[in-house]
Amino acid sequence: MRGGAPLIVAIDGPAGVGKSTVSRRLARRLGVPYLDTGAMYRALGLRVLRRGIDPADRAAVEAATAEAAVSLRPAAEGRYEVLLDGEPVEAWIRTPEVSEATSTISAHPAVRRRMVALQQAAARELGGVLEGRDIGTRVFPETPHKFFLTARTDVRAGRRFAELTAAGADLAYEQVLDDLERRDHRDSNREDSPLTHDASYTVVDTSDLTIDEVVERMAEAIARISAP
Repeated sequence: MRGGAPLIVAIDGPAGVGKSTVSRRLARRLGVPYLDTGAMYRALGLRVLRRGIDPADRAAVEAATAEAAVSLRPAAEGRYEVLLDGEPVEAWIRTPEVSEATSTISAHPAVRRRMVALQQAAARELGGVLEGRDIGTRVFPETPHKFFLTARTDVRAGRRFAELTAAGADLAYEQVLDDLERRDHRDSNREDSPLTHDASYTVVDTSDLTIDEVVERMAEAIARISAP
């Protein structure tokens, strides 16, 4: 805590760098909630696919997502659970199809504005570790605790491939690598809140580090900044 304000930690970076795992462990260590902002966007991506809407159709996407009730409720181990129209959607939002749709719809400004407001309201009340692609640049640019995780592309693709195959997906490594590279390009070049970082971030390359090593580096940096 700083001046009585809730502790807010922003963790940004592309897919496959370990953001979710690191964020969960760091939140437990700090004793604050964990908020997977990507899951909120994925919930809207799922809704778009269920409605049979082209994710690139900005007007149709914005109309469909404006009607969607995306909410958060406390869940196990200090995290927030994402609900879509009152339904828990975690079991359906981690597929390659939803990932692809989510990357496309998240470039639409109205979708981002809606999600940013919800994320800000949740974290300002209780604090938290938030991970995504624009947390430190758009959602909480004022927090002094900003981290950008990165890793070599082949390492990231390997991690993502292992995650998907463990979940039962039948796909080739080359497909995962191609999807990752296309998503990187789209996220880094979108007009509204592109994936980026500046000198206010602490950059951590996770390629050759264990999860515990990454968490330790981040916790030490937070302690230094928070020290009186």
